[in-house]
Amino acid sequence: MKSSFGRTLSKVLPLFFAVLFLSISVNTIIHELKDHSWQSIWQYLQTIPTTHQVGAIALTGLGYLTMTGYDLLGFQYINQVLAPAKIACTAFISYAVSNTIGFSAFSGTAIRYHFYSGWGISKIDIAQLVLFTHLTFWLGLFSVSGIVFILDPLTLPSSLNLPFNSVHPLGLIFLFFVVIYFAVEYIWKVPLRFRNKTINFPSSKISLQLIGIAAIDWGLACGVLYLLLPINSEISYFGFFSIYILGLTAGLISTVPGGLGVFETVILLLRPASITASDVLGALIAYRVIYYFLPLFVALGLFVIHQVKQHKG
Repeated sequence: MKSSFGRTLSKVLPLFFAVLFLSISVNTIIHELKDHSWQSIWQYLQTIPTTHQVGAIALTGLGYLTMTGYDLLGFQYINQVLAPAKIACTAFISYAVSNTIGFSAFSGTAIRYHFYSGWGISKIDIAQLVLFTHLTFWLGLFSVSGIVFILDPLTLPSSLNLPFNSVHPLGLIFLFFVVIYFAVEYIWKVPLRFRNKTINFPSSKISLQLIGIAAIDWGLACGVLYLLLPINSEISYFGFFSIYILGLTAGLISTVPGGLGVFETVILLLRPASITASDVLGALIAYRVIYYFLPLFVALGLFVIHQVKQHKG
């Protein structure tokens, strides 16, 4: 009875917090836009230069290409060989779907299992790969966010009612987790054994490479949104990067699918005074379409093509 209650609670709590964060975010966005009309947002969308839209699409493509590096390194970690094109295709579809609909532990895992098992990768290896990608994702997040928050400690709006005034403490906390990770990697010398499989902790070399991939990944993603902001905005790319990383981190921690609403709230609250809320929301809508929905449509197309070829084969 007790274990059943625990399982139910573990399922309900994430949903509860996701709904709570989403409700707070929607309320904040409505408050920020109370002096603006949807027409002004639509007008801003029409003024985004074509060159900036094309640039944003190009950076999105480079960003998703970079994401495939997580799985490529994952195959090095599990000591398995598969054609890079197959790994890249699977990784792209997995990230395009999980980034948009969320619940990556289920959606991304299901896609990887479907493709990799069909190409002869064992269930144990796929499980190890999935665990590796999730573990190292948080390593990358804490590493990049921690460094950015230390180097550029943003002042947080008082309306958030947080126990600290800047992101500096968050940076210290995140880097503390990173230090613990590398300490465990240094201490853990005895591999685990599951059936006939030996499981080792990721090496420092692979972990550092993953942190590098994460930095490039989010640097490109930030560039997509930065290109869609007003041309005359008084903020540099590097100044905006810390705002973007905070919004990304908040969206991921909230468990809301794709960080929807939570990410937008952080960007709106921390935007420069020279940019109106309607312009920022217009840029965010364009960002969602280009960085999330466009790759999703491409991924669905690739999935259908793969299924047709598999059926004919």
